[in-house]
Formats: sequence, structure tokens, C-alpha cells
Amino acid sequence: MDLSGKSIVVTGGNSGIGAAIVRALAAAGASVVIDYVSHPEDAADLVKEITADGGHAIGVDADVSTIAGLSKLVSTAVDEFGKLDGFVNNAGIEDRHSLLEVDEESFEKIMTVDMKSAVFGTQLAAKQFIQQGTGGVVVNVSSVHEDWPMPGNLMYCVAKGGMRMLTRTAGVELGPQNVRIVNVAPGAVDTPINEETMKDDSMRQKLENSIPLRKVADPAEIGDVVAFVLSDDARYITATTVFVDGGIMQGSVGL
Repeated sequence: MDLSGKSIVVTGGNSGIGAAIVRALAAAGASVVIDYVSHPEDAADLVKEITADGGHAIGVDADVSTIAGLSKLVSTAVDEFGKLDGFVNNAGIEDRHSLLEVDEESFEKIMTVDMKSAVFGTQLAAKQFIQQGTGGVVVNVSSVHEDWPMPGNLMYCVAKGGMRMLTRTAGVELGPQNVRIVNVAPGAVDTPINEETMKDDSMRQKLENSIPLRKVADPAEIGDVVAFVLSDDARYITATTVFVDGGIMQGSVGL
């Protein structure tokens, strides 16, 4: 797959799945804007790594829960790399509560970071694509929980379910302008958010036994799929979700 000459933004790009996406895009030849709101040293190290390998990347401190922050990412891509070809809505957080426990503060926090950022990131990127007349691709990093209930993690599931319909509806609306919108939905991934499970042998074994491929995904396995979706090799994919879950949604054991 070839992303040479492409300019792509990755929100939440300095750690976990986001960092793996950035590495995959840079390896395929893209110039990458790496968004972060904390741990600037991680973004700086990632930029150095990519630059040392002959790639192009820049870190940007931008709060994607605000339209101003999202606009900053789009304008940086255009100013630094001349255009925008792809936008990856990867930033997301969890704050686990059931319906009877969730409060207004938790609701606002999850929906602002996970859902609002995806809606307006998609909107701003699409406007830039259309203005350029080039078309483009938005990838929303969703989750198996856009479709698969996770009791005790209500707002995360609601936000990812909203992302599912954002992708389908916006993909249909924007198809005639050559703008593709695609969800990539990981299952269990070895990232800091799952650190407690991965360090506990019995918890990890139970999780892996529920996955038909019998392994938790490495973040790079998600990054490679995102890179594919952004490439012209995936040019006929839009308004849908690509699940990258090792088959876990076909099992009977929830996460």
C-alpha cells in the first residue's frame, strides 16, 4: 500500500493505537500531523523516530474536544504539507459507569472527547477535501462496542454507537464529493488502557480464550488496517465499519 504524498492528521496520535497508526502511515510514505494534549515528550520522540527513518511528521498540541483544536490540526496539515488527504479520529477516553451510575459530568466528558471530536473532525476534514477538489478519507477509530453491548461501560458504548451512524450517514452524504468515511473497529488491543488485564495472567488467558484467533491484537495490527483504509487500495470502501477483532464478536464472552 502506498500513501506517498498524502497528508494525514491523527488525533490522539502520540500513544497506544494512535502511535501505531502514525508509524504505519509514515512507513507507507504519508506526512503525518500527530495530535496530542498530554505527554508532549512522546509526540516529540515519535517525530524524531519518523524523521530518522526519512519520513515527515509534526506534533501539534490541540484539544480535539473543541472545534478550535480540530481546526488547528487541519490548518497545520495544510500549512506544513500543502493539503489534507486524510483525517483519523482516534482520540478517545473511557470512564466506566452503568446507566444507574453515570452522572452529567461523565456524560459530558465522554461525549465531548469521543463523539463531538469525531463529528466535527469529520466535518472540518470534509470541508477541506471539498475545497481542495481532491476528495479524501476520514477514518473513525471505533470499537467492537459500537455494536456489542458492554455492561458497566455505558457512555463509551453510546459514543461508539454514535460514531457508527456518523460514519454511515456522512459516508452516504459525502460519497458524491469523493469523500470516504470508514470506521475501523478494534477488539481487544494490547495498549495502556488494557494494562491491568494484560499483566494478570488469569485475566489475560480468559480474554484470549474468548478470541477465536487466541491472541490480543498488537497496536500495529490496527495501524496497518487504518493505513490500508486510507490508501487508494480501499477506494471502494465507504459508509461502513471494518472490524479488526480476531473474531471476538462471534463468540459469547464479553469484555
